[in-house]
Amino acid sequence: MTASTSSRREFLKASSLTVAGAAWATGASIVRTAHAAGSDQIRVAVVGCGGRGAGAAANCLEADPATRIVAVADAFQDRIDSGLALLRGQFGARIDVPAERQFAGLTAYQQALACDAQLVILATPPGFRPAQYAAAIQAGKHVFMEKPLAVDAPGFRSVMETNRQADARGLKVAVGLQRHHQSRYLEGMQRIHDGQIGEIEYVRVYWNGGPIWIKPRQPDWTEMEYQIRNWNVFRWLSGDHICEQHVHNLDVGLWALGGQHPVEANGMGGREKRKGRDQGHIFDHHAVEFTFANGVRMFSQCRQMAGVLNKVSEAVHGTQGIWTSDDQGDTGPSPYLQEHIDWIAAIRSGGKLNEGWHGATSTMTAILGRMATYSGQLVKWDDAVQQGPRETPEVLALDAPPPVLPDAAGLYDHAAPVPGVYQPFETA
Repeated sequence: MTASTSSRREFLKASSLTVAGAAWATGASIVRTAHAAGSDQIRVAVVGCGGRGAGAAANCLEADPATRIVAVADAFQDRIDSGLALLRGQFGARIDVPAERQFAGLTAYQQALACDAQLVILATPPGFRPAQYAAAIQAGKHVFMEKPLAVDAPGFRSVMETNRQADARGLKVAVGLQRHHQSRYLEGMQRIHDGQIGEIEYVRVYWNGGPIWIKPRQPDWTEMEYQIRNWNVFRWLSGDHICEQHVHNLDVGLWALGGQHPVEANGMGGREKRKGRDQGHIFDHHAVEFTFANGVRMFSQCRQMAGVLNKVSEAVHGTQGIWTSDDQGDTGPSPYLQEHIDWIAAIRSGGKLNEGWHGATSTMTAILGRMATYSGQLVKWDDAVQQGPRETPEVLALDAPPPVLPDAAGLYDHAAPVPGVYQPFETA
């Protein structure tokens, strides 16, 4: 299948619903209160109890007073303990998670999904997302999942199939691309799609920021545990920061362009400062030119370096004007809260909501860009989708070897791609 027609159609439907949901949500508190009786309790399972998982769980609890956390899962018990302590301190008895509904391990999500929860929050490292999303929909759960939705082309194809299954079963899917629920972006996209800046000529998107966190290796950790705890700097877990972080900005560019995906990409990148122990094997900068079927181009930059210019923004250039995300401030609730309000509103009303479509397309756009910067070659969308290599391991266990191993000095520099040498597709 070509993802173009299906993903664009579903993207536009989802975007329209988000705009409607954001407008409707101003009166949603009355509806939510009316449904807050005990028999109408909304039971939520949380898979991934780190900072983002605990944060998303708190947003879900704040979004609707009927919500309760009833099960949690994480690869590591200490993350379960810290996440629950944080949530209990804020929400008290609404965290109904006794020891028998706390599940630790790499397959613990399966036990959490077997619990009597209607909703599930997926906030584990992105490399785990496709399998966990598929299992959640198979279990009949409404899903909120963090971005990105995959780290490779096989994962993208899996997510697209799961999106179809979610729609067939009437399940509501939200994705942590919260700009779709943020007032300045909703208003800006309305202006763009109404033609107020004319025909789009080109788009610029940026996430240039500082270095990411690192957790020092502990003596009792296996290599697999070390990499999972430092998932940001390993491609098989994060997709590189162009995928894990910059996907937000790429998603805005695709949104402005009506949900179409690029047909090709070329770019450059490398590791100037991300070298040495505990730095993984991903790049620290990427610059990509994406070309779309109508000839429009999107120019993309992302960087994780200290001591350089920081810039996180988007700009859409039209024949009659320019829109930038810096044009105005926000009104209304935090978009991190609003996305949960809109998700639960769709569940209560039965309205259509599947943000997995645009989430998957934006994720694959980031993967395409990474393939271009790693290789230094022009990479076509269709080739990337159909032939892009698998990054995640076939065997996933804490005592199993991960896809990349350190050298004798404990470094991963040898595994970092070299443009001009790295091949975007497997060769015979």
